[in-house]
Amino acid sequence: MGKVIAIANQKGGVGKTTTAVNLAASMAATKRKVLLIDLDPQGNATMGSGIDKYAVHASAYELLVDEKPFHEVVVKETAGGYHLIAANSDVTAAEVRLMNVFARELRLRNALKEARLHYDFIFIDCPPSLNMLTVNAMAAADSVLVPMQCEYYALEGLTALMDTINQLTSVVNADLKIEGILRTMYDPRNRLANDVSEQLKQHFGDKVYRAVIPRNVRLAEAPSFGTPVMYYDKGSTGAKAYLALAGEILRRADKKTVKTSISA
Repeated sequence: MGKVIAIANQKGGVGKTTTAVNLAASMAATKRKVLLIDLDPQGNATMGSGIDKYAVHASAYELLVDEKPFHEVVVKETAGGYHLIAANSDVTAAEVRLMNVFARELRLRNALKEARLHYDFIFIDCPPSLNMLTVNAMAAADSVLVPMQCEYYALEGLTALMDTINQLTSVVNADLKIEGILRTMYDPRNRLANDVSEQLKQHFGDKVYRAVIPRNVRLAEAPSFGTPVMYYDKGSTGAKAYLALAGEILRRADKKTVKTSISA
């Protein structure tokens, strides 16, 4: 069954959507079957995948509210070679509609039961806030990948996010784990960035990915062309960094599989 990873941070502007799009594309490039779910009403992951959010036949709204099967709402042709469940302003209404629904926090988990059988990885791009959409993502996910900048306020926000994840673990998903912490927009010339990076490694150990996403012009430009950076400029440091991240996630998954086999 496919692994579901929520990409989340309550702080905006940390490279969450950039990570969702480019990690999905990098995994697809390794011949894995990948589904990206855009749960942010801004629809940036949808546009960054080369899909017009205003022209999609269905979105995450239909998946969550109308309970349409995932294969009826999925977009199969994207610029990144992965499948997509799109988002647009309709998804804002989904949160309102779900407020009066029984077991509303489990809608996405139930919708993905069949999808897990068709994909190796399912990535969920969460909104930059703790709302019903984010709760649905956390309830459906096996783990959470946290992108964050190496700056003081981001470190403070990470503490709040960890508290939120712990609360959700006790309420909606007892099996939820931290997949990893990803340092984004990293500038090694910045002393504060290096200090925060060291603090992260001290507190979270091997949960901090070795792969680091640098500040990179190509990463910033690619979304305006509706394509992941590896198809915009495959030689850029941003493209190489996300390929390295995909490789690291796959190696970690292989190690866990081996350990599970040995213990069994």
